[in-house]
Amino acid sequence: MEDSVTIGMKSSRLPGFYKLGMAERVAVVAEWAGLSDDEAAVLAGQGLTPGQADHMIENALGTYALPLGVAANFLINGRDYLIPMTVEEPSVLAAVSHAAKLIRAGGGFAAEASEPVMIGQIQVLDLDDLAAATLALEAHRTELMALADSCSRSIVKRGGGSRDIELRPFPDTPVGPMLVIHLLYDTRDAMGANAINTAVEAIAPRVAELTGGRVNLRILSNLSDRRTATARCTIPAAELEHPDIPGREVAGFIAEANAFAVVDPWRAATHNKGIMNGIDAVCIATGNDWRAIEAGAHAYAARDGQYRSLTDWHVDDNGDLCGEMTLPLAVGTVGGATKVHPTAQVAMKILAVESAGELAGVMACVGLAQNLAAIKALATHGIQKGHMRLHARQIALAAGATDGQVQHIADQLVSEGNIRVERARELIRN
Repeated sequence: MEDSVTIGMKSSRLPGFYKLGMAERVAVVAEWAGLSDDEAAVLAGQGLTPGQADHMIENALGTYALPLGVAANFLINGRDYLIPMTVEEPSVLAAVSHAAKLIRAGGGFAAEASEPVMIGQIQVLDLDDLAAATLALEAHRTELMALADSCSRSIVKRGGGSRDIELRPFPDTPVGPMLVIHLLYDTRDAMGANAINTAVEAIAPRVAELTGGRVNLRILSNLSDRRTATARCTIPAAELEHPDIPGREVAGFIAEANAFAVVDPWRAATHNKGIMNGIDAVCIATGNDWRAIEAGAHAYAARDGQYRSLTDWHVDDNGDLCGEMTLPLAVGTVGGATKVHPTAQVAMKILAVESAGELAGVMACVGLAQNLAAIKALATHGIQKGHMRLHARQIALAAGATDGQVQHIADQLVSEGNIRVERARELIRN
């Protein structure tokens, strides 16, 4: 039934979900994910305590809340997911859920992730002979990898650890010759920042001995281009039909919009920001490092020397719309805030992913869906129509509307085409 919420088949199709009150939505998700009463209470606002916050960061003053919701309709590799997302921007969850519904009609998403290999970097300076230093490290590659593994035995025990060492000589830099060592390190289900940093710290003294140079920086790279996730989908043209615009034309408009972001970095910046609207929201909800993900994604978008779209949208021979995206996604399911923050723990239970690779694949699908929603809106009715309807609610709240007044005031603002705080205050007074 399209106008009611049904549970039982573990379907992420939750028609009418948005019509429910917040407590009812929590109850639906709690049943769907098998949450305990305590876990459901976390969703209802009893998450991170001031005491927990005080242990997480220095100089803590309290906690800061952001809206937490779920995106529906996601079918990924044949499995249904509800996607927890933490974001303050109106229309994000509605847009991504709608896009996921369109993609679902074409069989859903296909997602995959590479092995979770991170890059640790060591910078070596003051080298008398760059070529000799490079050869010395090549000859001791196995020794260095074993040394790196010796300080993270728990990861090695789980099948991770050193995978390779790459050497990048830079004969001419502003500070003279430089040799950069890349330690490729499999961090399994951890994001792995601590593991990779510990590993490069451990081998740095031996690197200095072998090269005769001076080691300066030893730190991970957030351009984790060996640790990528890919999402793909196909949307039947019929699903894209818009009032007065046939579905095949809409598909063509979307492909043209994507081409704009491929050739023009000014457009690509906004295009990719829309992708990250979705990915960041899942990162925050699950306690992952969204700043690292942002850095890696944008660097990856410029990997050929020009900043470009992360996505590719094209129309196939049948007239259907095909989308694909690959980007670095170094995320974890163990360690860090993911295992400390109560709300992140509940979000992970709702997702029910079994590995960091699965989580990365889910995030890639969310990003692809978010991008589809944005460029479809831009290429048809424009981005403001739906966005401003939701923005009007924020304006009503900012003007002082009560919970019971918000929707009425927002509807009035939209109907007048006058979405301003001053007008909202006038409506509240009257």
